[in-house]
Amino acid sequence: SSHYHNFLQTTTIMKTVILATLIAGAAAFAPAQSGVRTTSLNAVPEADAQYTDDIGVVAPLGVWDPSGVLARGPEEVARLRELEIKHGRIAMLGVVGYLTTYAGVRLPGLEDVPCGWAAVTSGDLPFEVAGQFFATTIMMEMFNRDNAGTGQFPGDYRNGYIDFGWDKQSDAWKKNKRTIELNNGRAAQMGLLGLMFHDALGNVADILP
Repeated sequence: SSHYHNFLQTTTIMKTVILATLIAGAAAFAPAQSGVRTTSLNAVPEADAQYTDDIGVVAPLGVWDPSGVLARGPEEVARLRELEIKHGRIAMLGVVGYLTTYAGVRLPGLEDVPCGWAAVTSGDLPFEVAGQFFATTIMMEMFNRDNAGTGQFPGDYRNGYIDFGWDKQSDAWKKNKRTIELNNGRAAQMGLLGLMFHDALGNVADILP
């Protein structure tokens, strides 16, 4: 039937998307390498050459820029890198939040609220909680930025208050930690996307215990 054909087509597309996210996510765990060659798929190889030793340049892709983003200039690259880091941080929180609620952990008064998309579509989420969520999001967006103008790199939101000994570490140590955060954020974005797809398909139980 046409419904069965559409189901098979949708399943094939979803499997392709998930496979692509797994491949991209696997690259996020590779260590940073200096002197990584730029791939032949890059739109502007001469612009990419200056980023071969930048954080986030990992094997097997190296400097991968088929759309020529790096040729837009350092300011635009820094802006996009900051967005990537912020999205990665949000995705890491999202993955932890999803797995926590999937395991059955709830705040008092929210025991009957399901996890995943069902929390929104079921109508069981209290309006007050949704309001608190948006208020918290606005507050976090206000504070998680370089308000003091003292940031040393994209995503540095210490604003002269939080340090934890960062300034005492070597440049190599700092680069390693920034690379770890960036790669974990990339993996989390792929992981959260996969969870969202499986949740929408209703088969999260097939991939989570």
